[in-house]
Amino acid sequence: MGEGICDHTKYIVDLRRHMWLCSVPTELRRLIWQIATTGKYISAKIQESNRKLAGFQNIFQEEQLALDRSADEILVAQLGNTGLIREYLSEERQEPCPIGTGTEKYILTADPLDGSSLVDTNLTIGTIIGIHKRSPFASTGHKTLCAALYILYGPLITMVYCAGKGTHEFVLNREGEYVLSQENITLQEKGSIYSLGGLRKDWLPAHTRFASALEEEGYKLRYSGGLVPDLNQVLIKKGGIFSYPQLQKSPRGKLRLLFELQPMAFIFEGANGAATDGKKNILDIKVESFGQCAPIYIGSRYEVALAGRLLQI
Repeated sequence: MGEGICDHTKYIVDLRRHMWLCSVPTELRRLIWQIATTGKYISAKIQESNRKLAGFQNIFQEEQLALDRSADEILVAQLGNTGLIREYLSEERQEPCPIGTGTEKYILTADPLDGSSLVDTNLTIGTIIGIHKRSPFASTGHKTLCAALYILYGPLITMVYCAGKGTHEFVLNREGEYVLSQENITLQEKGSIYSLGGLRKDWLPAHTRFASALEEEGYKLRYSGGLVPDLNQVLIKKGGIFSYPQLQKSPRGKLRLLFELQPMAFIFEGANGAATDGKKNILDIKVESFGQCAPIYIGSRYEVALAGRLLQI
């Protein structure tokens, strides 16, 4: 793994010890650990759903919707009694959900089960979490976010978190512990893979120029249709670009700023990456509403800067 920021990577380190060694504040450590633990319950619910779906394609859509709701309910049930969260904002809800007394330290944003439409094809899906020290509507992400993480439910269950001191990956082992896999993940200045969403016929000319430039440079296409696995691939491969751009019928793209883009931008900035809407840093865009969307270019600095240049032509 190489020398880590906390100089301990020759030992097996679990999540709680890693956060302590890296001086993550006590209450934030407790909350991140509890969220990671909650991922185990969501994973169990996904497995239960997969067993129901086996041989019963006609119930897929119904089960997919139930999975989204179940993941949301699991998060509220598991986190509501921590004494750390005063408000819970979820992509599955239309308004903030007070779950504390109003004096707790953090506000949580969640995409409880991003990519649930991929369950029937047995593709990887995930949970995305943002942890804010004040209302995400009060200012920009750079000023409200103090941590972000995602949990990936694939062949392995992994968790990636950033609390302002690097971006780190953990793997859930057989004993049910999250153990350090990669510490202080750092994206290279330039990668070699690209993942572009939206139908090509709906792209705007500037974005088409960007895609063509990547193809001319020999970038390899890697796209599953799932935000979490596609971004995880860019991060773990140490470089590349993911984009869901402006489209002719969706000038603001389709991904939600509050629940998807802000947490991922925080994680990627912690790994020496960048995230913009093509013009402005994602974490400098103020959230005005639950459903607010934005285009996204996120990954290595070279590709994000290239997108910025070509989108201005």
